[in-house]
Amino acid sequence: MTLRMSERRTSIIGAFLVALGPISMALYTPAMPELVRAFASTEAAIKMTLSLYFGGFALAQLASGTLSDVIGRRRTTLIFMVIYLAGSLMAAFAPSVPVLLAGRLVQGIGASVGMTVARAIVRDQFTGTTAARIMNMIGMMLALGPAVSPTLGGIALGLFGWQSIFLLMVGFALTACFIVQLFMAETTTPDRNKGHFRPILAAYGELMRDARFVSSTLVIAGAVGALYAWATMLPFVLISQVGLTPTEFGIGMLMQSGLFFSGTVTMRLMMRRFTPQALVPAGLFFIGAASLALAFTMHALEPTFLSVMTPIGIYAFGIAFVMPYMMTAAMAPFPHIAGTASAMMGFIQMSAGLLGGALAALVGVPATALGTIIPSFGLLSLASYFWYRRSVRLRPLVAPAAAETPLSEAAE
Repeated sequence: MTLRMSERRTSIIGAFLVALGPISMALYTPAMPELVRAFASTEAAIKMTLSLYFGGFALAQLASGTLSDVIGRRRTTLIFMVIYLAGSLMAAFAPSVPVLLAGRLVQGIGASVGMTVARAIVRDQFTGTTAARIMNMIGMMLALGPAVSPTLGGIALGLFGWQSIFLLMVGFALTACFIVQLFMAETTTPDRNKGHFRPILAAYGELMRDARFVSSTLVIAGAVGALYAWATMLPFVLISQVGLTPTEFGIGMLMQSGLFFSGTVTMRLMMRRFTPQALVPAGLFFIGAASLALAFTMHALEPTFLSVMTPIGIYAFGIAFVMPYMMTAAMAPFPHIAGTASAMMGFIQMSAGLLGGALAALVGVPATALGTIIPSFGLLSLASYFWYRRSVRLRPLVAPAAAETPLSEAAE
């Protein structure tokens, strides 16, 4: 039996589920240099904890999204939250780097359900401007978690040691299970036929042949993927090169998250006068300007807190304008496979972040990597948006007659 949740409840539950993945990453980043010393390991080995988390997060979305179409959003979320809980416990009590690596991989697999199910429950119930408004609210709440997480992680690290950071994640997992069990309604009709191999391949084939889906997803990959990519670089730039302490780093990250939050608030206010679509070029302008500034400062100047974080903050501000509309546009044509569409979108988005982190490790010099890779993400986002606009002109989306709001408003 499917039920309809209110816009507010959908926003709050969706925001909590989506935020779980980025929080698990941002909470942990201040501890990375400390873990190098605690395990008498190397920077490369500790960076692998992020890479494995990204890898598990990206790949598992393909499974969690399809599974949510097969057995339902609610049951899938509970299963993956138990997996996330197990990974958090493994990491908290890890006696060695290999166990820590395994724990982070399991954490990433479990946290993957947040991205896929949150977007799917929005698409199950809402379309058009309402869906974009919920995505904006999710982005607004999403900004609060990563804004506080590095600060909280830095304080926990200083007071109680690195294990306390993973124990906080244990608490998040238990809270998620409680919220899903008591407050989340099942928003789709499970269809076990979608779990067969041939329908799965057919669904992914349908997505990858649709130029609107691919282009809009690449816009998101260039925008949001950059956020995940620079998370692997900033601790080593700001702590190792600029000289911030882990606590100072955590506080300093409020600049990034604060500007992203400011962007979501500004976006929400501007949607009273403009359509979500009309605000995307403004966001891409901020992303492009920040990309140029970061390329200049990282290659021509000695890194300082402001030379690093000012372009990063402007980029984050632009993401807030791009994300709600482009996510809605990518999901709009696929109500029959919303979980699978959300999974593929998340996989591409996270794979972009994983690729950026891997390229940063190959470059070796964190400041050079930051000033090269992140501007490339900005260029990808801009180019993909022009492709998206051309795809929509060639093949406009026709809204179903029963749609709550014309889909063309959210996907043209």
